[in-house]
Amino acid sequence: DLDLHSWLRVSLLFSALWGQASPQCPDSCHCAWDTATVLCSDAGLREIPEGIPPETVSLHLERNYIRNIPETAFSDLVHLRDLYLSHNRIDSLASGALRHLGPELRLLDLSHNQLRQASREEFGSTRAKTRLYHNPWHCDCALQELMETLNLEPETVNGIVCESSVRGEHAGQPLVKLLDSGVNFCNLQRKTTDVAMLVTMFVWFFMVIVYVVYYVRQNQAETRRHLEYLKSLPSPRKTPTETDTLSTGF
Repeated sequence: DLDLHSWLRVSLLFSALWGQASPQCPDSCHCAWDTATVLCSDAGLREIPEGIPPETVSLHLERNYIRNIPETAFSDLVHLRDLYLSHNRIDSLASGALRHLGPELRLLDLSHNQLRQASREEFGSTRAKTRLYHNPWHCDCALQELMETLNLEPETVNGIVCESSVRGEHAGQPLVKLLDSGVNFCNLQRKTTDVAMLVTMFVWFFMVIVYVVYYVRQNQAETRRHLEYLKSLPSPRKTPTETDTLSTGF
């Protein structure tokens, strides 16, 4: 009996130690430890799950309901090589949300989401092959600079289409074709900013002129009323003393 109890205690202790040593898989996900792959696809997730093992090499989060990516979502995944985020509802990336992804990252899939705007700050210095097609992009200078920075997948680059743009007439056209044809959204944006500044300066100048004219006219009206008041005053009559003095002099 003593030997049996001792064996049970040793087994329980071994199980506890093994449970602490082995990595934990996030809820609603399946983990394949032999390939360091975490599968969270079609899991009904509304946010990036917590507790993703730091050893993860391939992370599948596609076909969920994720709306945004916090800045520290992947900060511990230094060995990550493939990140699948397609077919979600992602419409915003926190500043630097993808900056923590290590240099080993080779594929970043953000296709089929709700992204309208993005900039280099959110992506950091990643050189991974990136998919951005099938998003309702608003084409502007920031997106143009991002396109020039990222290593976009050649097969899908024509799927990055402008749903709207700075000036509106480019809606429905692939961004890469617009850039190849000579369209420069950064110049357009600068011109728009310059025009807005000129309009603002003109409005202020016009307001100053109006105020000066109003001020001058008000002063003229005040002066006119004062003169009319002075004219309406009775003229002073000579006193008897003054009359006698004049008579004596004659």
